[in-house]
Amino acid sequence: MKNKQLYLSMLMVGMSLATAWAIRGQFGHEHGAAWAGAVGALSILVVAKRPDWYAKVFAATLAGALGWGLTGLASYGILVGYGRGSDFVNVYYGLLSLFVVGGLYGYVGGGLFGLALANSSAKPIKWHQLIVEMTVGAILFYFFMIEEFGWLMTPPRSEMWAACFGAAVALTWYLIREKQISALRVAVFSGLGGGFGFAFGNFLQVLGGLTGIKFNFWNVMEYSLGFFGGLGMAYGTFTSQWEKTEATQPKSKVWFPLLMVALVIPFTVWEQSFGTERLQGIFTNLNLTSDSPVIGGVQLVSLGLVLVFTAFWWVRYYQAKPNPIAYSANEVYGLFLGHWGLYVVYSLLVTGAFMSGYRIEQYLYIVNWVIVAFVIRQIEPEFTPRLIVRNKWGRNFGLVLGVIALLTLILINSHGELKHAHKRFGAPPVEEEKK
Repeated sequence: MKNKQLYLSMLMVGMSLATAWAIRGQFGHEHGAAWAGAVGALSILVVAKRPDWYAKVFAATLAGALGWGLTGLASYGILVGYGRGSDFVNVYYGLLSLFVVGGLYGYVGGGLFGLALANSSAKPIKWHQLIVEMTVGAILFYFFMIEEFGWLMTPPRSEMWAACFGAAVALTWYLIREKQISALRVAVFSGLGGGFGFAFGNFLQVLGGLTGIKFNFWNVMEYSLGFFGGLGMAYGTFTSQWEKTEATQPKSKVWFPLLMVALVIPFTVWEQSFGTERLQGIFTNLNLTSDSPVIGGVQLVSLGLVLVFTAFWWVRYYQAKPNPIAYSANEVYGLFLGHWGLYVVYSLLVTGAFMSGYRIEQYLYIVNWVIVAFVIRQIEPEFTPRLIVRNKWGRNFGLVLGVIALLTLILINSHGELKHAHKRFGAPPVEEEKK
């Protein structure tokens, strides 16, 4: 029974983060990833049913958002093209590189989220120190790995993955030094899930393209990253030992993360994604003129939604609350569905799917939202702490690398060299030779 509840909990978190990460594909970059990370963090808090975690819902959500969003700095467009090759070395290189990028998403996101869960007045997290250490780690690793040693993974595009790697190393050192073992478990399993999910997603994307089915298989890859990353983050959380922390929080610790989660991240997504030029390009393909009032309407509605939701969250979750603040299960559940639902609506608006059925995957987001909304509150989670066995972690890591090698063999035997294939080693693809 314990295992059944654990697996169901993992499934709900996986579906939540997967859907949000697929939506992130419409927005991209750090801000889109941060909103998706917030949804994943909230889903765990809903499943966990711990009043002490409810009290710090906004701080934990913000930590997860910033962690998952950080690796949005990394470029992976070139890496996806390696999976379209026909030789083992280049395809395996591409999948392993995606494993690294996806692993960084999950590792930093899971690690910061875990630290927020462990934070207490008795054992406070030194956030200011951690931020400085991660920043210094990012700068040093980028300088030496890229500028000095020339260890390029995504040429000719940005190599900011190295900065994210440096931040992850600094985070690891902090977790070990401060004996934050539970947060380390969340980071490791979230990283393994995100890494495998990205590599496996590229595998699905390439094979899906071969079927000739008209579907957004790039979105399938994004869903895969979020799904397995969510599975890993949930598994790491529910199999770790967590001390009970305060069931209330002073208002002074709530207002900042609340505004970051409810206003700053969504507003940044709006400002970066709902520009007139972009919307004109999208809606002219839907047989609207570039000066159609629909474009201005979409801009105003999307901005208005952020402002209305922010005002609602502020009044209900801050202003109307006594000091110190405590939250109920219903309030956290409502916040989770509302914040995630707004992201779904944003996707429908920015793609024009609210007025055209040309993007069928957009409606699958709604299906996922409905399923999770009905099932997630039925779960009765039980935390089952498990020991850290380094040898087992090493074996599992080797197993993942072996599975990725198997996926590579399947890919190279399923097709010849495809259009837009990339090669890092050996002769360039025929398409590149012609250029």
